[in-house]
Amino acid sequence: MDEHELYMQRHLRAVQLKELAILKEIHKVCIKHQIEYWLDGGTILGALRHGGFIPWDDDIDIAMRKEDVPRFVEAATKDLPSWLYVQTPETDVSRLPMIKIRDNNSFLVEPNDDFFQSYPKGVYVDIFPFEPYPSVSRQFCKRVLKGYCTANGIMNAKHYYSLRSFAEFFWFGGKRLCTRVAWALACAIRPHHEYYGNSIETNGYGIMHKQVDIFPVSTIQFEGETFMAPARPHDYTTNIYGDYMKLPPENQRVGHAVFYAESL
Repeated sequence: MDEHELYMQRHLRAVQLKELAILKEIHKVCIKHQIEYWLDGGTILGALRHGGFIPWDDDIDIAMRKEDVPRFVEAATKDLPSWLYVQTPETDVSRLPMIKIRDNNSFLVEPNDDFFQSYPKGVYVDIFPFEPYPSVSRQFCKRVLKGYCTANGIMNAKHYYSLRSFAEFFWFGGKRLCTRVAWALACAIRPHHEYYGNSIETNGYGIMHKQVDIFPVSTIQFEGETFMAPARPHDYTTNIYGDYMKLPPENQRVGHAVFYAESL
């Protein structure tokens, strides 16, 4: 194990506790303003399998209804303590249309961070917007949304003038347009009372959940604290990971960040 890996291991728990403190402040705002959210992704998996963080995980993911996001942003901007910052696509450059609640007194670097942009880079909690999905097959959902997110990511990446970038512009631009139109048509002609999922720009895995697995939201223990959770956390997490109680191979037990410092 090299010095970088040793450093990351030594500081991981402090980063996790910082993120837990952020989540507790988000929870207070949501309770005060009666805004529902739920633990998502690796965070709900960690709650079920480990009673808290996945031991090697370095982030927290939650979700809320897309229509509740503007109300949450307004409330959080007013009510969160001064050591936290509400980062939105409207306030800062962001790769995805999602909300991050960042700590102002820490530092975290991920592989896709852009150091030409001045947005804050503190430890954060991700908030993913969820919306009703059309009643389509899971295969259609995965194919269309994965295709859209792949093309959209490439189109939004930095490009330099070259024959390859010129070709990518037309190929992936066309793919993004076709998948977007296919999804819009499905949304227009199919009912929306059965499924729920991330907004199209944030669903690179093409996952759709049954609404009854999410609502009405319940509660769950995470690191000894009570937070909101999907109505059926087992079914919700199984839908994402399959047999989530099975640990991944050791070489896959890694976090998202390449560097962090829990305090500055």
